[in-house]
Amino acid sequence: MTYLSRITANHQVMLGKPVIKGTRITVELILRKLSEGATPADLVTMYPHLEEVDILAAIMYKPS
Repeated sequence: MTYLSRITANHQVMLGKPVIKGTRITVELILRKLSEGATPADLVTMYPHLEEVDILAAIMYKPS
């Protein structure tokens, strides 16, 4: 799996911020929640559209 298969950036969605494909959940939000102490399981519970692979993709994401 590469993070590019899970993350997209489109200027019409969240002003072009990188998001998990098919959602409006930003990479920034995921990383902020993790830095605040949330676990991947917490995030999946808070955001049912997320999968653990989406969280891993957010961690691996590197802007071009």
